[in-house]
Amino acid sequence: MIFEYTGRHIDVTPALRTHAEEHFSRIDHLFNGQATKAHIILEVERGRHRSEIIVNWRNDVLTATTSLADMYQSLSQSIDKIEKQALKLKNKVIDKSHRATRASSIVQKNTEVAPAPVAAKIVNATGYEVKPVTIDEAAMLLDEQEESFLVFRNAENQRISIIYKRTDNNYGLIEP
Repeated sequence: MIFEYTGRHIDVTPALRTHAEEHFSRIDHLFNGQATKAHIILEVERGRHRSEIIVNWRNDVLTATTSLADMYQSLSQSIDKIEKQALKLKNKVIDKSHRATRASSIVQKNTEVAPAPVAAKIVNATGYEVKPVTIDEAAMLLDEQEESFLVFRNAENQRISIIYKRTDNNYGLIEP
């Protein structure tokens, strides 16, 4: 891991550097030993010790800021925040790769590509006579013919309706 330190109104002592590097060595396993750049900014203003850490890892930027009365605690809490962000990002990447389907399951070896299915054609029906009949008469007419449906004009309300044979040997009625 590559560290850069910036001190604002404070000198970055070797003790602060070792403290930060020891904490990062505990979470180095999250970064998989990849070359990661961490910029640590330490600032003192009116007795408040502020630490800001910016880590460039993969294509992401992890940032954490903490302001406390003690610089060492501030630095430790900022590193803990970076650890949480890195763990969340790493788990996200792992989950994404586990949900992916393997390329070998998508394209199987020695398989022939089936021809594309032919699109269904629309064939115009011959002239269809629509007579005014009652629903019971339409059911009797449907029994007499070979088709599975009958379009008729309902004698009661003069609307076009459709009666059809169901698989349970009953009749279905569609009225607009």
